[in-house]
Amino acid sequence: MQIISLAFVLFVLALLCVYYLVGRLCGRYQWVVILVANFVFYYLAANLSGMVFILTAALPTWLASQAFGKLTASYKARRKATKDKAERKRLKAELKRRKRVVLVAALVVILGVLGYLKYWNVILFNFNLAPSPSSLGILLPMGISFYTFMSAMYLIDTYNDKFAPERNFLRYLAFVSYFPCFIQGPINRYDEMSPQLSEVHHVELRKVQRGLLRLGLGLLKKCAIASMLTANVSAILAAIGSDTPGAAIVVGIVLYSFFMYGDFSGGIDMVEGVSELFGIEMSENFRQPYLSVSIADFWRRWHKSLGVFMRDYLFYPIALTKPMQRFSKWAQAHTPHHIGRTLPACIANLIVFFFVGLWHGAEWHFIAWGMYNGIVVALADLFEPVFHSMKARLHVRDDSKPYYVFTVVRTFVMVNIGRYFDCIASVSVSLLALHNTFLKFAPAQPLTTVLADMGVTDAATLGISWVAFAAMLVVAVVDVAEERGVDVRDKILSWKFYQRVILYVVVGLIFAASLPTTVTAGVTFAYANF
Repeated sequence: MQIISLAFVLFVLALLCVYYLVGRLCGRYQWVVILVANFVFYYLAANLSGMVFILTAALPTWLASQAFGKLTASYKARRKATKDKAERKRLKAELKRRKRVVLVAALVVILGVLGYLKYWNVILFNFNLAPSPSSLGILLPMGISFYTFMSAMYLIDTYNDKFAPERNFLRYLAFVSYFPCFIQGPINRYDEMSPQLSEVHHVELRKVQRGLLRLGLGLLKKCAIASMLTANVSAILAAIGSDTPGAAIVVGIVLYSFFMYGDFSGGIDMVEGVSELFGIEMSENFRQPYLSVSIADFWRRWHKSLGVFMRDYLFYPIALTKPMQRFSKWAQAHTPHHIGRTLPACIANLIVFFFVGLWHGAEWHFIAWGMYNGIVVALADLFEPVFHSMKARLHVRDDSKPYYVFTVVRTFVMVNIGRYFDCIASVSVSLLALHNTFLKFAPAQPLTTVLADMGVTDAATLGISWVAFAAMLVVAVVDVAEERGVDVRDKILSWKFYQRVILYVVVGLIFAASLPTTVTAGVTFAYANF
């Protein structure tokens, strides 16, 4: 069952009826409806065997959290029974040691399963022990990265006593298996989602309207942008060779950026909109990423829930380790102040972005893409005083509009340089593409002719049809308005009826024009296999 299908619409409509009927009759069991719906959806969208992997992530982390609770309760009772400071210190150290053993054991289980399914075949291939990256026939269960990371966050948070462990396994399972985030995220946090899943929800027209608007925006992004661009992106990237002019490659890379934004953020808008129909708000995953002013800012706006996971559960633990703290003191004592203060964070960032690349796949081009982003972020931090001095000499104000536009354009260029490693499956071809971009940019023939020869449709408009252009214009207006602090959905709902009808008809016509291509291209999502 695809998310863009009649079956999914009927599934959601039936679920909404049951969900709100149960809420009216016996509200405290609404979460049970969600739990059952999660597994019904997974069965219809994937297969029954995949549910085993959900339990493989949920059960060990829940059992570990119960162990944390019992160990802590035992520690408090034994600590209360003694006045001896040395004994209390020993008990605390023992608690910490036992909890760490439980934590590591649970993490090994859930991350070991994810690692085997996602990376084992690729690792064997890289060491010439398998004929291809998929020769073992290992199929990645739908949404495994997302529910594994959600389980890991819950596990670590209960280990750190951020909140009390959930005693009811089925309630916890309702969180881990929440069906809207199966497709491509976001990575939700237990302490934000659990209260929403537990409380009683009744039909609220405003929330339903907001959810439908977000769902509609997501459909527009996916169908009228991503689906309309995917064939042209594939045609250009597949044709890259030593004679391919850099101008054609740049067109392909920029189209890929628009495609990926439409595909990924469109899918997120759809599942967020569906979730809002049930009165449940998931973690935000995008915030106008192509209006970022730096690469670091881009990663605070693009796939935000992954960024939060990497920051809170990888960056900070690395930065706060004793070896890193010792290195930080050494660096501050032996290097200029800014470098000494910044260098440890730069190293931690490089490690984080290595894992960001690895999360996207075990292929070398993903590793290169992650490291590119990490290096750019690290260099920007290290050379911040130099950039600040240059701006002062040139009398450039940070709050000036021309400088803001410059930083947005600069960041978009830097992001797209990184895309060479993201969307091209070979590092050598990525480097060839970069070489041609900078040293063989101009085509021997008109660019439109080169694109047409590559099999690009709408070559006269650089591969962008009027449907895609119109949809991109709508999304750009929405993003700029949101960046300025306007709640676009509330703004639309405050319009007069005829104004809303005009908007819905225009957007509906754009969407309808994209349907033939969407049906041909298919409705799978790029991040569905993560």
